[in-house]
Amino acid sequence: MLELGEVSIYLDHNATTPVHPAAADAVAETLRSQFGNASSVHAYGQAAKAALDDARGSVAALVGGEPSEIVFTSGGTEADNLAIRGGAEAAPAERRHLIASAIEHEAVLHTLKALAARGWRTTLLPVDSRGVVDPAELERALTPETALVSVMHANNEIGTLQPIAELARVAHAGGVRFHVDAVQSAGKVPLDVRALGVDLLSVSGHKFNGPKGAGALWLRRGARVVATMTGGRQERNRRAGTENVPAIVGLGVAARVAKEQLESTAEGCRALRDRLEAGILDRVPGTVVNGAPDARVPNTTSIGFDGVEAEALLIALDLEGIAVSTGSACSSGTLEPSHVLRAMGFPPRRVQSSIRFSVGLGNTGAEIDHVLGVLPEIVSRLRALAGTGAGARA
Repeated sequence: MLELGEVSIYLDHNATTPVHPAAADAVAETLRSQFGNASSVHAYGQAAKAALDDARGSVAALVGGEPSEIVFTSGGTEADNLAIRGGAEAAPAERRHLIASAIEHEAVLHTLKALAARGWRTTLLPVDSRGVVDPAELERALTPETALVSVMHANNEIGTLQPIAELARVAHAGGVRFHVDAVQSAGKVPLDVRALGVDLLSVSGHKFNGPKGAGALWLRRGARVVATMTGGRQERNRRAGTENVPAIVGLGVAARVAKEQLESTAEGCRALRDRLEAGILDRVPGTVVNGAPDARVPNTTSIGFDGVEAEALLIALDLEGIAVSTGSACSSGTLEPSHVLRAMGFPPRRVQSSIRFSVGLGNTGAEIDHVLGVLPEIVSRLRALAGTGAGARA
């Protein structure tokens, strides 16, 4: 079991979130009382199916869709794979071209890379210095061979929100389906798949205080995908395998809570994020915010610290009981610099000196003040050890 010191401050909610007590209770109760297989016709199976139906309705309500349009998956990665692989396979044979932005999550980028090895042509759209895709770039990239476009709603590293509705209109004008990875925006900003005008949308429960191992893909009625997992006829033949009922129940509860408390949660997160961000910029010289200042999710800030290696700062903060990250948790343990910040055109020093702070359930103003109290001295010490200052970036 993890042993924490006197101070324990978790500011890495974009990597994963603590499970909401109501969701945790629902998972535990389902494990104890509803062990039936949802595909069975007897009472035990029907009770499990009813639990799935209830969760399906809650997830649909979170994204503005219909319950019949929800396919449960093991998380965001599988949902992205089902959308992209399944969408590519379902497209006409002459459509062998896929488009995504250069700052997508690895679940999208690596899936495109795998499909490229099988003969699909891929295009990565550039972003500007805010991390935003220009719809004109998408329009230029579309061809009669394009099968699918995939652009994330909110970036996991910098929090920037994309103009999804406009991008989807461009794709549809070219007769192309549009997928959006909404893993980092679900539960943080309002979602309405009809208003966004998309065809497929991915979410993951553990990003909005649900359990790990449960996510979903919303598919607009008529948007066909080829199943990437074959076997039984679960999820309307779109995702084979016995459903993880307890985790899905927890996902449903987390989705319902996120929907009900969206406004207050966003307001609270924004206040904490802004307090932290303003405090860092004021107290630590040589700092700068990465990404769009306004069009972003309310809980996220990415900050560059001149003259400091991000990994060294992360470790120093961890020793103080403060958990942050340098970017995507799925890239942890690698020495590769952030592909997101590189795509935004930042110089190597800025890329290698940036830290992501993401707030959420359980964080308090007192915690933010504690971080602001210890951070300036930590940065100063690291700069002294490295023989650097807060000078100009190169």
